Amino acid sequence: MRAFINHSSTLKTFINIITFTALVGAIALSVSYGATKVPLETVWQAVFRFQPEIIAHQVVQELRLPRAIAAALIGAFLAVSGAIMQGMTRNPLASPSIMGVTDGAAFALVIILAFYPAVSNLGGTFASLIGAGIAVSIIFIIGSMSSGGLTPVKLALAGVAIGALIRSISSVISLHFQLEKEIGFWMAGGLDGANWNAVKLLTLFGIIGMLIALFISKSITVLSLGEDMATGLGQNNTLIKILGIFSVLILTGISVSIAGAVGFIGLIIPHIARFIMGKDYRWIIPSSAIFGALLLVLADLVSRLVNAPFETPVGAITSLIGVPFFLYLARNSGGGSK
Repeated sequence: MRAFINHSSTLKTFINIITFTALVGAIALSVSYGATKVPLETVWQAVFRFQPEIIAHQVVQELRLPRAIAAALIGAFLAVSGAIMQGMTRNPLASPSIMGVTDGAAFALVIILAFYPAVSNLGGTFASLIGAGIAVSIIFIIGSMSSGGLTPVKLALAGVAIGALIRSISSVISLHFQLEKEIGFWMAGGLDGANWNAVKLLTLFGIIGMLIALFISKSITVLSLGEDMATGLGQNNTLIKILGIFSVLILTGISVSIAGAVGFIGLIIPHIARFIMGKDYRWIIPSSAIFGALLLVLADLVSRLVNAPFETPVGAITSLIGVPFFLYLARNSGGGSK
């Protein structure tokens, strides 16, 4: 995709402000709509003049508001992870879900549920980070071992293959230990388990991951132009990749531990951000965060309304958008780099 906007930073800032305003509006709608509709006026009162004796205020404060905030944070984290991966690998198909990161994190959670069911939420989060790290390492090693070295398409194929293998093993373990209901949540992706404790964990880990992403954003711009060029400019590509992978593992691991395998946000959003903002990752990364947050908040809202009063897995909603987009990219990316 070519950049749609080649104008000043003022215009790009304005677009981000408009998108962020839309995000706030989407969060308000997400809090207002559900099994029962809560008027926006009541939502405002519940947030700023909370009265615990009012049922609607309790619903807003304890259920819907933390869920909407968690959706926004997870959408932002997955989108930024995808942007980092695409920039570092120069692979238009790279994303946490396509590259096996999500599957590795989910697999670790399956192991925890099967053998250490009493582990805390924080322990589950660390396990998902370790699982994601192992999956990424295996994918890069296998992709590098192939003839001709590591190319974008080989990296994507290795990610899809390893991801499928990990999902199969996860399914076997869940069947053996009768964890189908618990694992079904992560495999389908959903936010019905999000609460204020989840928001706190997302915020804590997210600050670390996002600060790293913003810190290396300029270097990723240089790296996305080619490793030889980046090396010629005196950049330490190894250090940038280590920091980038660490950021992806943090952001993806915490997201999967809360919402499960929500796919394709990390694939779609970075392309949209690049199309609008150009090739500078100092713009792509923060814009991806805002766009990704908006997409997942809206997807979660749709998941609750499309078959009300029952919930459709939010991962199914994002897949309806993401699968055609992935096929389009796979068709047009060819065998080379981005």
